[in-house]
Formats: sequence, structure tokens, C-alpha cells
Amino acid sequence: MNAMARRVLSSIFRAPAPNTGLLKSVSWEVQQWRGIRVKVINNNLEQALVFMQRKMQSSGIERLIKREQIHHIKNSEKRVIARKNLEAKLRSQDLARKLKSILIKKVRGL
Repeated sequence: MNAMARRVLSSIFRAPAPNTGLLKSVSWEVQQWRGIRVKVINNNLEQALVFMQRKMQSSGIERLIKREQIHHIKNSEKRVIARKNLEAKLRSQDLARKLKSILIKKVRGL
């Protein structure tokens, strides 16, 4: 848990390198804009760190941090990412199909 908190803090509060491209700069600004705040109640830091980790996972900041790492990605993580991408693609295609049928009905006057 402490290693995760250190990695998060170092990636959030570090200054962007001066020779990085526009994409890295935009990514840095997005991370700063999407900041996460967690309250520490009754000096229970461990519970606050667990809560922060859950918030990071749900908001996508953890994926941004992992994307910048140059370490090996496990096959199970690749499968999860591929499955999520496929589900998003199928949802998008389904929505496009529904919108197309609605537009066709409106044009035909049905």
C-alpha cells in the first residue's frame, strides 16, 4: 500500500520535463485537473489510502499512471484491457445502429 501511495504522489506532484511533447503536457494537465481528495478521519491513514486507491481505480488515474510506466504488462492485464475495449466498441456500434434506425424511420415518416 505504501509503495502505491509513493508512486501516486511522485507521479502527481512531479514537474513535467521541459523537453516532453505536447501530449505529455496535456496528460500532466489532465492529472492535475482530475485531482483526488481524501479525508483522513480519526488519524486512520491506512483506511484513507485504501479509499484513495479505490477512487483512483474508478476515476482512471491509475490507468494514466500505469500507461506511463515502462514495465512489463501481464497477459491477464492485457486481456482485461482488450475485453474492456471490445465491450466499448460493441456498445458504440450498437448505439450507432439504433441511431441509424431512428433516423431512417424519421426520414421515411413512419
